[in-house]
Amino acid sequence: MEKTNSSILKIAIVGPESTGKTTLCDELAKHYNTIFVPEYAREYLNSINREYTIQDVLHIANEQVKRVNKFEKKANTLLFCDTSLLTIKIWLNVKYNYFNAELEEKILNENYHYYLLTEPDIPWEKDSLREHPHFRTELFDMHIDILNKYGFNYEIISGDGNLRIENSIRIINNFNSKK
Repeated sequence: MEKTNSSILKIAIVGPESTGKTTLCDELAKHYNTIFVPEYAREYLNSINREYTIQDVLHIANEQVKRVNKFEKKANTLLFCDTSLLTIKIWLNVKYNYFNAELEEKILNENYHYYLLTEPDIPWEKDSLREHPHFRTELFDMHIDILNKYGFNYEIISGDGNLRIENSIRIINNFNSKK
């Protein structure tokens, strides 16, 4: 198993599709002069020329973990991650009604210090990979349920544009001051 940098504060940005996760990761990384781990699912799904399968989603999960470990070595005190295995677990459940015990174990070992859960209070934007324009509230509730189930530290991020970023910075600074 690869050794990670334990002095890095790892924050996962999770939530339903089209809730500003990537934008938030990018802005927070800029604000804190660090990097973020992009969502591998987008890269992978755009590279295949077919309908994706359960095996594809499990591959995405494994590659996302590898990338988090790789980026953690390069981060500057904070590392933001555009998604986590929690979201992949929900994706597998919603799309395929599929449960994977190995994925459950990996979720417990992700070691995020904090989760920022993006609320679906901004307009949904269509793109070729988004599947649930009318199911975002339910997906949001699923994230809350699973974060509570595991007892993970999280805050809900709401607001449009700069307000969302400002709320995130305030929460991160507050969490960091208590660490």
